[in-house]
Amino acid sequence: MTVTLILGLQWGDEGKGKIVDLFAKDYEYIVRFNGGDNAGHTVIKGEEEFKLHLLPSGIFYPEKTKIIGNGLVVNPETLVKEIEVVENRGYSLKNLAISSNANIILEWHKLMDGALDKSGKIGTTKKGIGPAYSDKASRTFALRMSDLLLPENELATKIEKIAKHKKKLFKAFDFQEFKTDEILQAIKKTAKILRPYITDTQFLLNKAVEEKNILLEGAQGTLLDLDHGTFPYVTSSNTTAGAASTGTGIPPNKIDKIVGIAKAYTTRVGEGPFPTELTDKLGEKIREAGHEFGTTTGRPRRCGWLDLVILKYTCMVNGTTEIVLTKLDVLSGLKELKVCTAYEIDKHKTSNFPLEPAKLEKVKPIYKTLEGWNENITECKKIAELPSQAKAYIKYIEEQTGVPVKIVSVGPKRDETIIV
Repeated sequence: MTVTLILGLQWGDEGKGKIVDLFAKDYEYIVRFNGGDNAGHTVIKGEEEFKLHLLPSGIFYPEKTKIIGNGLVVNPETLVKEIEVVENRGYSLKNLAISSNANIILEWHKLMDGALDKSGKIGTTKKGIGPAYSDKASRTFALRMSDLLLPENELATKIEKIAKHKKKLFKAFDFQEFKTDEILQAIKKTAKILRPYITDTQFLLNKAVEEKNILLEGAQGTLLDLDHGTFPYVTSSNTTAGAASTGTGIPPNKIDKIVGIAKAYTTRVGEGPFPTELTDKLGEKIREAGHEFGTTTGRPRRCGWLDLVILKYTCMVNGTTEIVLTKLDVLSGLKELKVCTAYEIDKHKTSNFPLEPAKLEKVKPIYKTLEGWNENITECKKIAELPSQAKAYIKYIEEQTGVPVKIVSVGPKRDETIIV
C-alpha cells in the first residue's frame, strides 16, 4: 500500500486543493495533518466549487475516508458549518473521522489573536490559530476534541475553569471581554453534532497503512513553517514533511512519496521579505491573471518571479520526491520570464536560502532570463503539446532543483492538468 504526502513548497496558496482532489481517486484515506481554518483549499469539479478550511479536499469522493488529524487545531463552529455546506450540496461525510487528540479553538483564542496582532505586522488571519497552539503547548488550559465526549456537566466544568483563567489574563492585558455562557452553549451545540465523528485516529491510520492507500494533505507552505520558514512571518504549526508524522501518528518510514507543489511564479500574503516580488504593473498583471486573492482572507497576494533558491531549499528540507507545477498558464503572454537562481547579500553571492531574517531582508535576486510564450496552454493535455519555451521552463526547474516535475497544472479545473 502507498502513503503519499502532498505539501506546499512556497508561502502557501500553491494549489493544494486541486491536486489533492486529483490524487484522491487513487486513495482510500485523505488526511489533513496540520493548521486550522486559516487554510483555504479550493476544489473545483465541473461548475461546482468548494472553498475548504478544515475538511480534507477529497469531498467529491463520498466513499473515501476523510480524516482530520491530531496535528490540527479545530474551530468546532467552522467545522459544523463546513459539514453542513458539503452535505447540503449532496456529498456524504459519513466516512469523516476527527482525531480525539486535536485541540479546539474557542472564542477567547480568536479575541486574543486579534489583540496580539493589532498592527497586522505578522499577518495573522485572526482565526485564533496561534493562541490555540500556545494553549496546546502550555498543556494546562487547552480543550481537546476528546473533551466533547464528556458528559455535559463535566464539559461545562472544564470550560468554566479555563474561562476563569482566561478572564484574568484578558483583564491584565486589557483584551476585549468574552461571555462564558455563550461559549458554553455554542460548544454544547457543536458537540452533539461532532461526537459521532470523534475517534482515536492514530489506531485507525496505522491499521489502514497495512491495507489501504493513504493521502496526507498539508496546509499552508514550507516557508510558513514555524521552524523552517521565514520567522517571525510564519504560521503557528509545522508545515513541512516531518509534521505529517507528528500530525497523524503515521511513522515516517511508512511515507513513500513526498509531492511538493509549487506555482510557476511566487506569491505570498501579508508581511515579510519577498526577494523576487514585483511591485509594478507586471506584478498586478500576474495577480489579475492568476486570481491571486486569499481563499480565507480575500487579501490580494503579492506576486513575483519564480525563486529557485527557495525551491531548492524547500525540496531539501522536505525530501521532495516529485514536483507538481501549478498555474503555468498564468505566464502565457509574457515575452520573457525571469527566474531567480541565486542571491547577493552584502556583495557576496549565495545559492543557499538565508535563514536569518536580517539577511533575508537584504538579499538582491540574481536572475536568469528565459524566453516566454504567447500561446494559450489551457487545452494542452500532454507535455508534447506545450510550446517549446514552456517545456524549456519546466526542464530548467528540474535541472536546478534536481527533482522531476511529474504534473503540470494549466488551469483551475480538474481536467486542465498534464500528467507527465
